[in-house]
Amino acid sequence: MKLHSLAIAVALVTGTHSAIAETNTFEIDNDNIERLTVVSSRVVMPIREIATSVSIVTKEDIDARGYSNLSDVLKTQPSINATNSGGLGSTSALRIRGEEGFRTQIRIDGVEVSDPTGVQIGPQVGQIQSANISRVEILRGSQGLAYGADAGGVINVQSGGYDEKIGGSLSGEFGRFDTRNFVGDIGGKSDGFDYYIAASSFDTDGFNSRVDDETQDDDGYENNTVHLRLGFTLTDNFYIGLVARNTNAETEFDSCGFGATATNNCDSTFNQGNVRLNAVYTTDKSAHELAYSKTLIEREFFTESVSSFLTEGTLERVEYLGNTQINENHNLVYGIDWKDERITTDNVSRNNRGYHLEYQAQFVDNLFFTAGARIDDNDDFGTHTSYRLSSAYIIPVGSDEIKFRGAYGTGFRAPSLSELAFNRGPFAFAPAAGTDLSEETTEGYELAVGYTSKNNSSIELVYFDQEIEDSIFFDLATFSGYLQDEGITDSDGIEIIGNLEVSKNLSFTGNFTYNDTTQTDGSQRLRRPERLANIGANYSTDKFTVSANVRHVGGFVDIGNVELDDYTIVDISARYYVDEHMEIFARIENLLDEDYQDLSAFNTSGAAPHIGIKYQF
Repeated sequence: MKLHSLAIAVALVTGTHSAIAETNTFEIDNDNIERLTVVSSRVVMPIREIATSVSIVTKEDIDARGYSNLSDVLKTQPSINATNSGGLGSTSALRIRGEEGFRTQIRIDGVEVSDPTGVQIGPQVGQIQSANISRVEILRGSQGLAYGADAGGVINVQSGGYDEKIGGSLSGEFGRFDTRNFVGDIGGKSDGFDYYIAASSFDTDGFNSRVDDETQDDDGYENNTVHLRLGFTLTDNFYIGLVARNTNAETEFDSCGFGATATNNCDSTFNQGNVRLNAVYTTDKSAHELAYSKTLIEREFFTESVSSFLTEGTLERVEYLGNTQINENHNLVYGIDWKDERITTDNVSRNNRGYHLEYQAQFVDNLFFTAGARIDDNDDFGTHTSYRLSSAYIIPVGSDEIKFRGAYGTGFRAPSLSELAFNRGPFAFAPAAGTDLSEETTEGYELAVGYTSKNNSSIELVYFDQEIEDSIFFDLATFSGYLQDEGITDSDGIEIIGNLEVSKNLSFTGNFTYNDTTQTDGSQRLRRPERLANIGANYSTDKFTVSANVRHVGGFVDIGNVELDDYTIVDISARYYVDEHMEIFARIENLLDEDYQDLSAFNTSGAAPHIGIKYQF
């Protein structure tokens, strides 16, 4: 496992390049970076040695496919489906292994970007652009141990950066629906100081999002995002960093106002600011990080029947994360965190305090094991304990490897501030009125076997099963408020994940997920496809790159048990490198102009070509 050189390096969920490169506890080249992950236990670990399900999207993957929104990038990965109520910027849900989007935690350079003002507390994934992202790590399954509440899955996003004293890029893209996307960044490293500044401006006229909108007007979207990351290496052992990010967006939509089905001239504004300060101290056998982060959200809706509706909230975190090497093959990861969720416009808030400890070991050659526990103390429901056990065993087969792994984990979701406030407010009545909601609990396990060849081709088969008990739902029968389900909702299935390196120029990727989801009454859970599949191909030379992705979605139902048609989407993109500084790129999303729906009430885009140019210095 070599924990003495890898885990001590404290990339710790910050995900910043500086935390890896500037602690000076070990030396790694770019090839090794691609074989490491942070997201599983919040410390650097080799991917081959972890027993949890992790997939990684690199900057090369993001550039090759060209998608402007993060959710479109993530949909190419195993067991991930996303639905949105119309075009870009509309309300979106990103589901991992069939779980709700608000049970997924997203962090950008270490900052949790959940929205405490939502009906449920979850990330506004539709507002996250892919511009200036260098790496995404996805952890599938119940992961309450290291991350706490609302972590049925974790997505760790890392921003870009440059290793030279100064580097940067500018790009512009134009596409269907009068879409314009301008992106720029600059960064570098020098004398213990690293910096990265990025900005993007996305604007589209969009298309009509509602099926029942008789006017067929376009629903546009605008997103402006600025991201800043600074780091200072004060000594060989001490590093401090700052992350600041702001997203300002405006979305046009239909069907607004009470009792309306397709009312036009509605729009919403969204503003999210994030800041994080962290300090990292390392020794020969340990590493320690103390961090403070804050997210501020402001959302306002403008409708024809109501002039405006404003909601504001904050999410604050103080986190300590430690990592100590007992000896070469045994390691401890431990942490304490405090979180404050607040809806300032409603004057409601709550605190959560968490404590976790994980033991990591390599008992014999190629046998890896982890065991950990977490205790959360919440203002609303008291204490909750989460666990995780995992183990991986690697068998060499000549120059290749076979890996067996398994993991069991538990987690929970606290009832949101909005759910609690509604039941205590004037609009609730029996049986929901005054109901004290408790936390939802989750547990799940996975078993996997994989084969990796010496040229990095691989195939893996995963079986997973995860359950939710005491799930919270809105009473659609009498509209009394929020109730707690008596019973268990289940999500189990298989994942087949493959990668084929045909040559240095040609490679193929693929994943298939079969997911059997059931509600407490035995029916299929809404908006959870039974079948998800992606097949990707990439061909590259020194002068150009061509990539294609075929995605199939099938076997899913919407509200009212409406069965939606299966569909297959083909996307293709290409890049031509004029010289070392200039490149021209183009892509066509939905190449075959497939007519499909993710939600029964909303339209999706037809074929959408885009073309752009990028200059890098």
